[in-house]
Amino acid sequence: MGRRYDRLIGSLVGTCAAFAASPAAAATAGAPHLDGAEMGLIWVVPFVAILLSIALFPLFAPEFWHHHFGKVAAACAAAFLVPFLVVHGVSLTIYEVVHVSLLEYLPFIILLLALFTVAGGIRLRGSIIGTPAVNTGFLLFGTLLASWTGTTGAAMLLIRPVIRANEWRRYKVHTIVFFIFLVANIGGSLTPLGDPPLFLGFLKGVSFFWPTQHMFLPMVVAATVLLAVYFAIDSTLFRREAPRPSDEASEETFGIDGKINILLLAGIVGAVLLSGIWKPGIAFDIYHVQLELQGLVRDVLLLLITFLSWKLTSRENREANGFSWFPIIEVGKLFAGIFLTIIPAIAILKAGTGGALGSVVSLVTNDAGEPVDTMYFWLTGLLSSFLDNAPTYLVFFNTAGGDPAALMGPFASTLLAISAGAVFMGANTYIGNAPNFMVKAIAEERGIAMPSFFGYMLWSVGILIPIFVLITFLFFH
Repeated sequence: MGRRYDRLIGSLVGTCAAFAASPAAAATAGAPHLDGAEMGLIWVVPFVAILLSIALFPLFAPEFWHHHFGKVAAACAAAFLVPFLVVHGVSLTIYEVVHVSLLEYLPFIILLLALFTVAGGIRLRGSIIGTPAVNTGFLLFGTLLASWTGTTGAAMLLIRPVIRANEWRRYKVHTIVFFIFLVANIGGSLTPLGDPPLFLGFLKGVSFFWPTQHMFLPMVVAATVLLAVYFAIDSTLFRREAPRPSDEASEETFGIDGKINILLLAGIVGAVLLSGIWKPGIAFDIYHVQLELQGLVRDVLLLLITFLSWKLTSRENREANGFSWFPIIEVGKLFAGIFLTIIPAIAILKAGTGGALGSVVSLVTNDAGEPVDTMYFWLTGLLSSFLDNAPTYLVFFNTAGGDPAALMGPFASTLLAISAGAVFMGANTYIGNAPNFMVKAIAEERGIAMPSFFGYMLWSVGILIPIFVLITFLFFH
């Protein structure tokens, strides 16, 4: 699928979870300390550079990006690491790299690998006619599925059946646009498996079912309105369609290939749940970084599930799904750069108003020092629209204090605002979340003339922004 997966979640879908020590994995006593109050904004330039590269190169220089994205990510990482090594020394540099690699990057990329491999082994086949009721059912099913297979997994599983069901129709662009809204974004709201920002929160210490409990009502509001609007639009356009040619009927019956992957998907859920529930109190110290046993067991189980999925799924089934390893390779390289370059941004934000990004902290905090949930929702969402929702979530999570216990307790509404902004508003542009651009590319490959970058934004501004205003008044006003 090549460059079609330019920013896989995954979601791409950008990211570095929790560079500061969390209750689940605290650095040992005596670890080197990075004081963000002493760092200037110049340290954030490599982070901004890699995010802008991910956003702009695939749109304006796709051939260059397809062949050289790894070099671009490495150059941005080097632009941070080399000066950091010179200024802060070997000890602190090694500590930061080990910390982010063991506690954030590897768990993140291993989960994406498992979800991508398992979802890529499930194939829906059969002859389905794209009526308004059928299409709305597809969108509803994908919305419900996305929280458990990830937005990328659900999108890749369902986009081809949706396109096949509507091949005979003249009007189908709107179906793909709403598919991106719902399946590739809003549907991933309810678990850490659904969207990369929520998994970063999980790695920071947010409980597995916290999004299920708190994101449920905002997700239901957004999804219900979108499904109703879609059904009305599709019903109107359906009445304008010419009759479906009878000779296009297919004899293929509906079915699911690669069913073993459904069981393996349940195994992924179990492995992640296990790491959040089982606390044996055993940890391994690696250069002042504590690698806890439950996290290590989770990652080993996920790698085993990935291996089993690859071995137990026929190659023919994966080929029919258009499966390729390119997306996860791309994500692995890009996010390695992002996880490294975001280190100073997180440190500066943790310095609060005393840091170089104090103006950002001031925007989301009132005169009494309390968080302004409306600003958290919209700032997180707007940045998620144009950069990537995962690192944006991480930035504002730390701006809000980065303490999962406080954010799940007295400041739960703030964490909800950050989570909803990151997950929901990743749908505002093609580059807000990994599956968006992937779905667009697959649709265009099948002959659907998708809107341009700004043409898509006309859809999102006209349909999504009013819904987000409604959500603001219902939950954050």
